[in-house]
Order: sequence, then C-alpha cells, then structure tokens
Amino acid sequence: MSSSREKILAAVRANQPDELPLPTVPSFEGDDSVEKFTSIVQGIGGTVVEVTDAARLPEVIHQLFPADYRIASPLLPEANVPVDAQTPIEVLAAVDLAVLQGEFGVAENGSIWVPEANMLHRALPMITQHLALVLDRRNLVATMHQAYARLPSVGGYGTFLAGPSKTADIEQSLVIGAHGARSMVVLLV
Repeated sequence: MSSSREKILAAVRANQPDELPLPTVPSFEGDDSVEKFTSIVQGIGGTVVEVTDAARLPEVIHQLFPADYRIASPLLPEANVPVDAQTPIEVLAAVDLAVLQGEFGVAENGSIWVPEANMLHRALPMITQHLALVLDRRNLVATMHQAYARLPSVGGYGTFLAGPSKTADIEQSLVIGAHGARSMVVLLV
C-alpha cells in the first residue's frame, strides 16, 4: 500500500508537460559610452570622476575625501583599516570609505559588478559610509543582458551596485544612505 505522498508524487511525475526548447533570446543593443554611463550614474545620485592616469588614483581620492577618513581598500597602500572575510561587523561599521575595484559597468542603469573577491568582506560595500569604485572605462557594456552574459567569467558571489543607497518608502520622502553607503563615486580610469 502506498502513502498519500507517494500517490501525489506519482501523479505529478505522470502529468509533466512535454519539454520544450528554450526560446532564442534576441541580441539587445544599446549605448555603452562613457557619456551614457556617467549620465545615468549622476541621475541616480552617484558621481563619476575620470582619472586619466591610474597612478594618480590615491591623489584623486585624497582630493575627494578628508584625510582623516578610516579607509578600507586593497587598492590604496595608505588604507588604514585592514579588512578580510573574518573582520567583525563592529570594525566594518567604523569604515568611512571603501575603495574597491569594479569588474564592469552597465551603461543602461549605472550599475557596477563587484565580485566577492574584490570586496574584502561581503558586507563592506553595504556598510561603509562612502563607496568609491574604480572601473576601467574599457569595461562598460550597454545592457544588463550583456552584463549577465559576462557573469560566468567572473566567479561566484558578487553584486551589482548602483549609486548610493536610497529609499523613498516612508511618506515618499527620499532618504540617501538608508540601507548602505551615503555616497558613491565611480573612478573611471
């Protein structure tokens, strides 16, 4: 005698629809220009700074942010908050500025893919007060379709970050920095 569970599962198995091939996904074209990307990032509350020489990156960051900031970054030798995957949240919460490397940007929505390997700690891009993402201008794609096509080549966990954190849930009042960084600067090199 079979159980009710076995009868139900047998009925489900016996009544599966025929397998159909996946549809062909069209090629989505778009504008992958620095101008389009910059316009969208500014429109969502971020800032884009073009850095003509990567060697000037520390100098540009010091012009943009106060010298007394607590900085976490694998890109800056003068970073003064060491962070790794085991860093306690209390230490992360005290970080004023995180400077991280983005892998590629998406012009249609101003987002930047940051894989876990570039984050130092999964929580760092979300808990820092200010976020600066360094992005090679040659690594812009036009659409999210093109971005998702690149994901298998960049490893496992990561996140698309777009502008500073914001919400307008309460009384439709815009609040910047409610759930993450209060500001985001993209440093295009």
